[in-house]
Order: sequence, then C-alpha cells, then structure tokens
Amino acid sequence: MNIRNFSIIAHIDHGKSTLADRMLESTKTVETRKMKDQVLDSMDLERERGITIKMQPVRMMYHSKSSGGSDVSGASKTETYEFNLIDTPGHIDFSYEVSRALKAVEGVLLLVDSTQGVQAQTLTTLQMAKELDLTIIPVLTKTDVPHSRPEEVGLEVMRLLDCKREDIMLVSGKTGDGVEELLEAIRERIPPPELNDDNPYKGLIFDFQYSNHRGIIVFMRVFDGVVKKGEVLKFATSGRSFTALEVGIVTPEEEPVDELKSGEIGYIVTGIKEPGVAAVGDTLVKDKTDTAALEGYQEAHPVVWSSLFPENQDDFTQLRQALDRLRLSDSSLSYEEESSGVLGRGFRCGFLGMLHMEIITERLRREFSLSIIITSPSISYEITYPDGTVESIYAANRFPDHGANVSVREPWVLGQIILPPDYLGNVMTLLYEHEAMVLETEVFPDGRTLLTIEMPLRELMRGFFDRLKNASSGYASLSYEVAELRPAFVTRLDVLVAEEEVAAFSRVVGMARAETDAKAITEKLHNTLPRQQFTVKIQARVMGKITATKKISALKKDVTAHLYGGDITRKMKLRDKQKKGKAKALQRGKVHIPQEVFMKMMQNDN
Repeated sequence: MNIRNFSIIAHIDHGKSTLADRMLESTKTVETRKMKDQVLDSMDLERERGITIKMQPVRMMYHSKSSGGSDVSGASKTETYEFNLIDTPGHIDFSYEVSRALKAVEGVLLLVDSTQGVQAQTLTTLQMAKELDLTIIPVLTKTDVPHSRPEEVGLEVMRLLDCKREDIMLVSGKTGDGVEELLEAIRERIPPPELNDDNPYKGLIFDFQYSNHRGIIVFMRVFDGVVKKGEVLKFATSGRSFTALEVGIVTPEEEPVDELKSGEIGYIVTGIKEPGVAAVGDTLVKDKTDTAALEGYQEAHPVVWSSLFPENQDDFTQLRQALDRLRLSDSSLSYEEESSGVLGRGFRCGFLGMLHMEIITERLRREFSLSIIITSPSISYEITYPDGTVESIYAANRFPDHGANVSVREPWVLGQIILPPDYLGNVMTLLYEHEAMVLETEVFPDGRTLLTIEMPLRELMRGFFDRLKNASSGYASLSYEVAELRPAFVTRLDVLVAEEEVAAFSRVVGMARAETDAKAITEKLHNTLPRQQFTVKIQARVMGKITATKKISALKKDVTAHLYGGDITRKMKLRDKQKKGKAKALQRGKVHIPQEVFMKMMQNDN
C-alpha cells in the first residue's frame, strides 16, 4: 500500500477546515449525505469559534490516474494511495502537541490566505516543520475571493520558503478549485514513510481522548513493527501496561482493523480510566520488552495559573469530578485544591496559555453545567532565598513582602508580530507600555512589517493581545514562545477594605506601574463595592506603604423623618445618636463583599 502522511499548517481563519472538507469530498471519504461544514471539528466550541482545539486524524483513500499508467488497450489505470491527514490546532498554546503531531508525518501543507498573507502564528509552526526536515507544499487559499492577491502573497511565500512560483498551489476551499491538483501534488512531493515491520513495535502518541465505556483511546503513528488487538502494550514513560481492546483507523469515524503496520496512523483502545497515564509525546511499546522510547518527549508545564471556585460551595465535589474527567483527555491540565476565606474551597489550576484556560472553563460550564468564579490569571515566579532555597510561587498572596532578602526571576517570551505599516507607530507605543523590546524588523514585499520582540510574560498576560488588536484595528497577528527566566522587578500589591487585607485581590505588579495599578484597582473597587452603613476606606498598599485611597460614603437615613413639630433639640439628639453609632460601626464594623464583586474585580481588564 502506498502511504502519505501529512498535516496542515495554517493561521486561524485561513481556510484549513474548509479545505479539509473538500479533500474528504474529493476522495469520497465521507458520503455526500453525511457532509457538513468543519467535519473534523467535533466540538461545538470549535465550530462556533472557527478554530481547531483537538487534533483529529483521518484516513483518505486517493485514487491516482497519473501514476497508474495504462493497460494493453490504452485505457488509463488507477493506483490507490493511503493519505493520512492529522488536523492540528494552530494556536501557540498547543505548540508542543503540534510538534508531536508533526513528528508523526513526512510532509505538511503550508496554507496562506491569499487575501491576508503570511501571519505570525504560521511562522512558528513552519519553523517546527523545517527543524523536522519535513516536505513543505505551499498552498494559497481563498483564490475565488474578489480581493484575493495571489501575486503579492505568492512573493511572500517564495521569499519565506525559497521556492519557485510553480511550486505554489492555488486552491479554493469554498468552490473546490485546485483540490484535485493538490491531492496529486501530495502524492508526488511528500515521500512515503519508512517501513520497518520486522522491528519491535514502537508507536508515537500524538493525541488521546476519553470514553466512559472504553477508557482512554490513544491516537498514534506506528514507526516500527506491527500492533494487533489483544496484545499487551505499555506506556514507555509511565510504565503502565494494558491490553489493546481494539485497534483501528479513523475515516473520520472509528473503524476497527486487524492490525496497524509501520508507517500507518490509527488508534488503540486501552480501557484505562485513570488520569495521568497517557501523555502526548509518549511512546507505546510491547510489554516486557526493553524497546527504547522515541526521542523528544517532554512533560507539559503550565504557563498561566488561575483559581476556579464554584459559585455554590455545594458544587465543590462536582467541580473536582469535572476536572478529573477533563484531565483524562488533557494531560496538560494541572490542579490542586486550595481554600479562600471569602470564596470557599476551590482549585488552583495551571494552563498552557490564555486560550487553553478559556477552553477549559468554557467546557466546565457547557459539559458539566457548572457555574464557576475565575480569578485573574497569573504566572509563576522563581524565588531564591538567602539560604539558597528555590521556590516557584504562582499565588500573589504567597509572594514575599517588599524588602525581603530574596531574588526573583520571571519568564520572558520571544514573540513575532506582523502588521501593516500604517499601525507601526501605535504598536511601538504599546510595546513600550508593556516593557517589550524590539530585537529586529523585517519588511515583506507587500509592505507589512515583521517585528521580533521580547517581553515579560507578566506583561503579555496584562491584556496585551486585546490591546494589540485595538491598536492595529484587528490587522496585527502575534505568536510567542516562553524563552527564559530573567531577573524580575516586581512587587506585591495588597488591597485593604475597612483596614482588613483581602487576599483574593492581591496581585504581583511591575514596580514601574505599581502606583498606577494601585490607583486603578482602588478606583474599580470603589465603583463596584456596595455602600455600607458606615464609611468604608479602600486602600492599596505597595512596597510597604499606602499609595492609593478611596472612600465609600455611608448610607444615610433621615432619622428625624417620623418627627413632626416640637423642639429642635429632639432632632439634634437623634442625629447625634446616629453619628455616634456610625463612629462605633467604623471601628468595629466588617464589610461583607458579595461574590459578584469578586467576579467583576477578577476580570482581567487592565
């Protein structure tokens, strides 16, 4: 059997899912009556947002007349090829998973929107493909659109890949034009995999999911040997053994087969129902063998941290069960129980990035019908104490006091921004405000500018992406990767309400913006907190001193409204009594902060 394994590299909304639909139609992999938009995007969230969140492999059978020659009568013969496509997420949060998926293929299709040109996130994934020495087929999409610019965008691609114009394929996912030619280019240009059926079995896991009845289902590429149903296998990293309950291929529905040979892509049903066993990048081998794992495996490390609390504490157990279920299909999700004096019991969760956090919290709401409170996202800081002890701290209320004899380091990111020249001034101002440095600039043939930058991850989390879109009217694109730890010039900002510190409002801020952030948070809380029976003082403390103060005036009641006539001294006595009561409340009173106030305050609108 002739095999071609490939993936698609594309920025969000560059037509990847639509092109995949046309390829499935052209190869008759999916019947016409079963076709729908975004066939490979199985989650409602993916369809609504137009993005790919979960990887999805699919096998297509392509019948090529060009390679079949002709019979004795002169009629053309066809030759059948097995095309295995792995549909991958394009967002930078899932770059490690994408790198493992690219390890499972021999070639990629580089999709570029002919109306927009090359985007930043495309460059990041393209670099992975180059490092793995994959065959790259450049493809310009949306060529049927009136404002398509295939000539200009083609020059960008030629410069990027150092290729010829005739190497670039032109397709339309909407009309299907050019899809047949693209399929033939995949057959011609992407090399077949090496076949090592006689070697001990070795399979690379690039994704997995969970089924209530069948447990964890792993999707993998067979590099060596053959795997069959009923064989005892094990995970090379975790060492956990299991019996293969089912072996099959995806078409895009799961279809059992007798065996999977080297070079093929398919799935294995493990029956395991415990979290933390399967992991993307791990290797499957046969049990009781000393077969070495494939190189490149890494454990997922959280980049962003946030706390999740159930709005109703009666739902705490349900929230724990929901997180356990999500971890069965997403090993990159990490969490630990924590308790807040105000919000009750919850979980401190680690995510791969902001999009990953958004997806998990949305799935909790949709799939498990949970109402949750989400704290503002934070990052992890490395604290080195005088005795040499090193600790990672990701909760602001545990951050050392200002003046403590410690050294602090924080993660920095290396990023790329592509934007039109008209918005360069706005973006440069924005970069200065977020402590970013421009390392180099490059101008594309169409006039757009590529900025290579570095900035603290802390500043990236401070609403940078939304501000970038506003500064560029939505035209700028951003990609980044966490680079290294550097000395951090940060401090803890505490909020006091009625002279009592509220730990849930604490945050770590840059020293250069400390006073500005202090004024902003006191102003926001002043506008959000309900008035009390006494005057409430709101204070922000930074670097050991109060730098911002706001007061909420007390609710006032006319205590003399029921009086009529009589001496004025009667009213004066009642007012004096009220004044003494409010003074006593100011000394002893405690402020109850409603949950909706926490929800508004924890929204990251910096």
